[in-house]
Amino acid sequence: MAEAGDGNLALVKHVVLVLSGKGGVGKSTITTELALAFKHAGKKVGILDVDLCGPSIPRMLCVGRPDVHQCDSGWVPVYTDAQKSLALMSIGFLMEDPDEAVIWRGPKKSAMIAQLVSDVAWGELDVLLVDTPPGTSDEHLAVLENLRKHRVDGAVLVTTPQAVSTGDVRREITFCKKTGVRILGIVENMSGFVCPHCTECTNIFSKGGGEELAKLTGSVFLGSVPLDPLLSASVEEGRDFAESFPNSATFSSISSISQVLLKSLEND
Repeated sequence: MAEAGDGNLALVKHVVLVLSGKGGVGKSTITTELALAFKHAGKKVGILDVDLCGPSIPRMLCVGRPDVHQCDSGWVPVYTDAQKSLALMSIGFLMEDPDEAVIWRGPKKSAMIAQLVSDVAWGELDVLLVDTPPGTSDEHLAVLENLRKHRVDGAVLVTTPQAVSTGDVRREITFCKKTGVRILGIVENMSGFVCPHCTECTNIFSKGGGEELAKLTGSVFLGSVPLDPLLSASVEEGRDFAESFPNSATFSSISSISQVLLKSLEND
């Protein structure tokens, strides 16, 4: 729970970092789907997208490139629904050209992250998910340094089943331990492929790497999410997967992960 001196984070109950050891494992997809699952569970949710080089969540939530307005407290987040139950702030909203590359040195990146962390007027939120860049870099340290005054509940680590990915997540686990960030759990993404015709799930990569890593490191295994063409299409088109396919096995997996995570946060 935030303290009174936390500024714009004062009314944010829980802050969760979403990390991955490498790019391309679906970290932003997991962030988006967790946020939507929390929203459907009746929670007020925010996403802070600080993936400076690949801010993809605005597209995943179909919010386009809206003008960012300011109030006395700072930037007003962009809301994805009329009920204002899902709020988003992204570096992508602040770029003049969506095709422009962010070619910044460390200090400029850190300054932008500091501003994003401190200057967004979130209001009351049950959970704020922070979508970070892949790896362990200056950006991660900047996020942590600027969130120190607010208790960060912990991090969710996203991996794919292959050893090349789980090996990178091992380093992410080391990063968390060295910086004092609690590991809330590991999600294995792209765990099998769901056939769009018969819905059978086939392990085209491998399976169980994330769960095995969780056992080896003493971490919680939150669950696995398959490669599902319906989920991919929903993300590409900015549609709410939970609303479109509430009876799918993939949504059941996402919902289960979100419920375990929420229970962990609320019982802490």
